[in-house]
Amino acid sequence: MTPETLTLTRGDVTAASEVLTATAAALIARGEDLWPLESLTPARLLRHYPAPDWRVAWAAGRPVGAYVLLDADPLFWPDAPPGEALYLHKLAVHPEFQGQGVSGWLLRQAVQETAGRERPFLRLDTASARPRLRAVYERFGFRHVGERVVRAWPVSLYEYAVS
Repeated sequence: MTPETLTLTRGDVTAASEVLTATAAALIARGEDLWPLESLTPARLLRHYPAPDWRVAWAAGRPVGAYVLLDADPLFWPDAPPGEALYLHKLAVHPEFQGQGVSGWLLRQAVQETAGRERPFLRLDTASARPRLRAVYERFGFRHVGERVVRAWPVSLYEYAVS
């Protein structure tokens, strides 16, 4: 898969749910639970993330990756000044398309949008106990900026300087 074969759309929560559910099910099968399957239905996703904030990557008419990009994230970044960053959540690549550069492409899309919206930082959080996932972000260029516990879950905070 090459970047030329991928397109990005906004607002398709059903397609995002499909990618997230497939990804979560594959992780559960490997004993690496990340998200409960019941939390990934379109209705449940919309409770926490507005439809326009969803991004879905497509290849040959199939959803292959997804993420949500928020203007603020008071739960994980409560002290962040407004307008300083965009916040990435629920980054996922469908298991059939993992290892083909989709996650890097998705992260580049998020960085481009962050720059286009004149925010100096793209931020995210991830489970502290997931070293492989943390390594993906670090290889991309995210800088580890802290740890915190949110609702009893230890998370690592990452920041990417866009400008």
